[in-house]
Amino acid sequence: MKLVVIGNGMVGHKLLEELAGTPNLAITVLCEEPRPAYDRVHLSEFFSGKTADDLSLVAPGFFEQPNLRLRLDAKAVDIDRVTRQVVLADGERVPYDRVVLATGSYPFVPAVTGRDRDGCLVYRTIEDLEAMREWGAKSRIGVVVGGGLLGLECAKALKDMGLDTHVVEFAPRLMTVQVDDMGGRLLRRKIEALGVRVHTGKNTLEIADGGGVGVGGRHAMKFADGSQLLTDMIVFSAGIRPRDELARTSGLIRGERGGILIDNLCKTSDPDIWAIGECALWQGKIFGLVAPGYDMARMVAAQIKGTAVAEFKGADMSTKLKLLGVDVASIGDAQGATPGSLNYLFSDDVAGVYKKLVVSADAKTLLGAVLVGDADDYGSLLQMALNGIPLPAQPESLILPSVEGGAKGLGVDLLPATASICSCNNVSKGDLCAAIEGGATSLGQLKKCTKAATSCGGCLPLVKQVLDAELKKSGVLVLNHLCEHFAHSRQELFHLVKVGGQKTFDETILAHGKGRGCDICKPAVASVLASCWNEHVLKPKHASVQDTNDYFLANIQKDGTYSVVPRIPGGEITPDKLIVIGQVAKDYGLYTKITGGQRIDLFGARVEQLPAIWGALVAAGFESGHAYGKSLRTVKSCVGSTWCRYGVQDSVTMAIRIEERYRGLRSPHKIKMAVSGCTRECAEAQSKDVGVIATERGWNLYVAGNGGMKPRHAELLAADVDDATLIKLIDRFLMFYIRTGDRLQRTATWIENLEGGLGYVKKVVIDDSLGICAELEADMARQVETYECEWKKAITTPETLKRFKHFVNSDEADGNIQFIDERGQIRPKSALEKQQAVTP
Repeated sequence: MKLVVIGNGMVGHKLLEELAGTPNLAITVLCEEPRPAYDRVHLSEFFSGKTADDLSLVAPGFFEQPNLRLRLDAKAVDIDRVTRQVVLADGERVPYDRVVLATGSYPFVPAVTGRDRDGCLVYRTIEDLEAMREWGAKSRIGVVVGGGLLGLECAKALKDMGLDTHVVEFAPRLMTVQVDDMGGRLLRRKIEALGVRVHTGKNTLEIADGGGVGVGGRHAMKFADGSQLLTDMIVFSAGIRPRDELARTSGLIRGERGGILIDNLCKTSDPDIWAIGECALWQGKIFGLVAPGYDMARMVAAQIKGTAVAEFKGADMSTKLKLLGVDVASIGDAQGATPGSLNYLFSDDVAGVYKKLVVSADAKTLLGAVLVGDADDYGSLLQMALNGIPLPAQPESLILPSVEGGAKGLGVDLLPATASICSCNNVSKGDLCAAIEGGATSLGQLKKCTKAATSCGGCLPLVKQVLDAELKKSGVLVLNHLCEHFAHSRQELFHLVKVGGQKTFDETILAHGKGRGCDICKPAVASVLASCWNEHVLKPKHASVQDTNDYFLANIQKDGTYSVVPRIPGGEITPDKLIVIGQVAKDYGLYTKITGGQRIDLFGARVEQLPAIWGALVAAGFESGHAYGKSLRTVKSCVGSTWCRYGVQDSVTMAIRIEERYRGLRSPHKIKMAVSGCTRECAEAQSKDVGVIATERGWNLYVAGNGGMKPRHAELLAADVDDATLIKLIDRFLMFYIRTGDRLQRTATWIENLEGGLGYVKKVVIDDSLGICAELEADMARQVETYECEWKKAITTPETLKRFKHFVNSDEADGNIQFIDERGQIRPKSALEKQQAVTP
């Protein structure tokens, strides 16, 4: 049989994968684009460094199979159903017995005057992305027209290019299909907090000349309310329309508003022609997600191969995404359209979290959900909705924050074997269990043999839960190896090094690993060695395994320069030292910025300048602030009882004591601390890894907080302790974390993953349940005794100084580093500014 597949997008390629190796089948693939199938789901990653090859879905040698022919740049313009030939744009005719239309969709561009101006683009293909990147390089402001899923993905792309980014949406809120009004308001606020300006309820009437670039922009978008928005480039991402022109030219039945009409077998009005994916119209619906398209592809492949065929019955349109870093999920009847449905709502504006459950009138069945800001419960809620699993007696417990000792959500053991875990690749829980039983004992193996979590990736947490649960049932140990070179977790490796006395990476891999190491294990082992023995990280035996920041004892910035951050314990600094920092900044032309951790950052230092800058700072009594290392960063403080009328303890003195004790302490991840002089909490101690708050009777000690990308409120470890007990408990807590934490695991994540959580930590560091507290205290004492400033050691070691050159064979500076004056200081020139500087 001669099969012609028109289109080689994600859905069309899924069909080819399903048909691979089918006997007596000759397939011709007509691809209109200049390259074969690539991953449109992760298209925005093109602007984060991925190439077209990285996004390719085509396995090496795939199109070298016999009886499989790929034609690139081959546009089909008609299907001659009388002669049974597909007509190409160049006049060539390709004979067929059967045809599959997988032509996909095209971006919808509103009929706005001026939409065809230069710099007005669409977001669909890799060629579109290349055009966006070209325009982005000569633009300052970018606007996305469309506030749906694709629009916000596109906004991320513009943001990644460094543009001042705006989103213009006709509807009154973002993502009108997926979220409700409250969810839309929170989503808007979170996105605007990231620097993207949102304009909703805007009807664009015209795109006119804006008067130039860099001043007012090339374009002026004029709205129906009389306002306008100036921009340099515009990207239309306001939805899709089905590519159904072949149906029109060949006489196939289409829907009134577009789309190629199909039945439950995906057949068109011609029984020899199927349509799948976004070009197909089933019962008045176009499915814009990849999973339904994959279902259609599998169904058509089964018909072609003559195997058992199930009818297409529609698809679940639930979705989970991370849009501009914000978690958003929508399940089932998210808008509560079902008659008699009831809602449960949870909103925390401070944490930036909104959750809604839509349940049946008897509150026994989950119909839908909206999650914004925290979508961790998506997997279990989706399974409840899809499988009709009865709700608990108090459904609100599914979306309320967890409490210590409490449990929520859905255990994977309750899911039936038929439960769909990966809708993109039609993988059920039963499929995963069968693969695990067949020998897939790692996440990588399970993904490889089932293809679960290999498309959008949204089901990965649930796949991991099924894997762990099934392995535990089978009595198989769940491994947490550091990498392929070390068959040990970081915790195990720490103890092996501590007991074995290995002092270098080479000794460690020889004794406990294999091979030569990699970018994962080298910095991890370097951190373990530093935590165990506290030797200078730039000793010749250690330097080669450090990452870039540790290798140069400074943070590399986007333009290739480095930042220098001297330690300012407790945020207290003398006028003389302030003058020194100012003088160093003036002498070396550095940008200065006060940080949130009560320090001063000096930006713009070239690598060859670092030793001289450190020398000037060290001579004035400063030390390295370790802003470059996975170590203690800062101990923030308020002025406490010394100055403040509300203070009950001397928070500054305690902060300095703590910072000078733990400075330079290497750990699985960075550590931040704070000391507040009263319960008014001006130092924000409850958002730190270690937080101390003064009371009338002493100090309250909080641990495992995090104020970063995923905020977590610290938990109370001990109350009303005296100075000595406070230091002892911090010693124990930190050393226990250093011993047991995984690679790059913050204390917040570490304690959440410890069986028993805070309760277990209390037993270990307060009750000494493991009998190791004396060891933990002794280890910390050795760290304190062996501390030395890494900057001072570096500038007094001639061998170390040799590495601080941009060129190994020349003393010349990097000529690509260029600055511009702004607000009385330097900043790096943008790519556009560099280009303008060389353009006559």
